[in-house]
Amino acid sequence: MTLTFAQIEAAAERLKGQIERTPCHHSRTLSEITGAEIWVKFENLQFTAAYKERGALNKLLQLTPDERARGVIAASAGNHSQGLAYHASRLGIPVTIVMPVATPFVKAQQTRAFGAEVVIDGASYEDAQSRARAIRDQRDLVFVHPFNDIDVIAGQGTIALEMLEDAPDLDVIPVPVGGAGLISGVATAAKHLKPEISIIGVEPASFPSLTARMRGLGVPNTGQTIAEGIAVRQVGDLGYSIARPLIDEVLLIEEPFFERAVALYCNVEKTVAEGAGAASLAAVLAYPERFRGKKVGLILTGGNIDTRLLASVLTRELVREQRLVSLRFIGDDRPGLLGYVSAIIGASGANIVEVTHNRLSLDVPAKGAEFDIMIETRDQKHTQELIEALRERGYPPRTL
Repeated sequence: MTLTFAQIEAAAERLKGQIERTPCHHSRTLSEITGAEIWVKFENLQFTAAYKERGALNKLLQLTPDERARGVIAASAGNHSQGLAYHASRLGIPVTIVMPVATPFVKAQQTRAFGAEVVIDGASYEDAQSRARAIRDQRDLVFVHPFNDIDVIAGQGTIALEMLEDAPDLDVIPVPVGGAGLISGVATAAKHLKPEISIIGVEPASFPSLTARMRGLGVPNTGQTIAEGIAVRQVGDLGYSIARPLIDEVLLIEEPFFERAVALYCNVEKTVAEGAGAASLAAVLAYPERFRGKKVGLILTGGNIDTRLLASVLTRELVREQRLVSLRFIGDDRPGLLGYVSAIIGASGANIVEVTHNRLSLDVPAKGAEFDIMIETRDQKHTQELIEALRERGYPPRTL
C-alpha cells in the first residue's frame, strides 16, 4: 500500500472547517539564535494541542455507519488518543483508549475529559497496543492505529500543504519521527509540491527506530527521554515504506537539545511545546551547520507537557545558562557575616534564592562555617562579576 498526493488533498478537503488551520510564522529571534531562517507551524494550537487530530479525524470521517456504531479503539501515549477521543465523541462514536502506565497524567486526564474510556495498561506502547487489540477482538471495535494506517498518514500530510502555502520558499523540513506516520505524510506532500525540498527525520538518540531500520540493526531503545511522544521502539511498516525513499537524512538528538528547544519556545515564542513537539527545533540546535543559511520549516507538533516537567526544564535551562548558580564559600562563624555577604550579592544586582550553612563539616575550621548560596543572575557574565566581587572581599566562592 502506498500514499498518493491525491489522498492528502482529499483529506485536506474533509478536514476543512473541522480542525484549526494553524499559523506558520517566521521567527525573527529563533532565526538570529540558530543562523537559519526559521518558520514555525504551531500545531500546538489545535483544540487538543497536537497535530494528531488531523489523522484521527480523517480516519473517523471515512468509517461506515456500522463501524461508527460499533466504536473505535486505539493505543496511544497521549496525543493520538486525545485527538481521536475528541473527534469521536464530537461525532457520536464510542471510543476506548489504552495507554501505557508511564503516560503523563495530564494526557490521560485530558483524554478522559474528551469522553473516552481510558484503560491504563502496559509498560510500553507495544504492550498497550497488544491490550488494545485484545479488547478490539472482544468487543468488535475498529482499531485506529496512531501511525500505521494510510488514512491517518494522509491526514498528517495536510500539514505540509499548509506550510508550503504559507512559506513556499522553504528549503528543508525536519520532522519528528516515532512511528513514521507524520514524516511519511509530510514527505509525500512536500516532495510532490517541491521535489527539491529536503526532508530530515529527527529521533531521540535513545529511541532510534527509523535509523535502526534503515541500517538493518536491532532497536537499541534505552534510557529516558522527555520526547515520549516519539519514543517508539519500532517504526511502522507502512510509514517506513512510504517515507524511506523520500527522506534525505535522519538526525539523532541528545536530551539537552530537547530541553533547550522546549525552553526556547517558551521564552522566545511564548508558547508551550512538549518534548516531541520541540524535536525539530532541537535538531537545528544540535546540528546548526546542517541548517545555517537555509529556510527551515519547523512543525511544533504538540504542547501537552506535564506542568511539573515544564517547570523542571525551564529551571534546568537557567542552570545551563548560569543564570541560576549555587556558590559555596567558607567564612568565620560570627554574627553579621551572612548579612555582609548578602549585601555584596545584593549590591551586584543578583537575587538570593536559597541559603544553607553547615558548621559541622570536618573540612571547615571549628570556628568557621560553610555556606551554600543559590543565586539568580542576569546571565553568565553577571555571575562571573559577582564571583569576582566576593573574591575581592575575601570570600572566594566555588560553584557547585
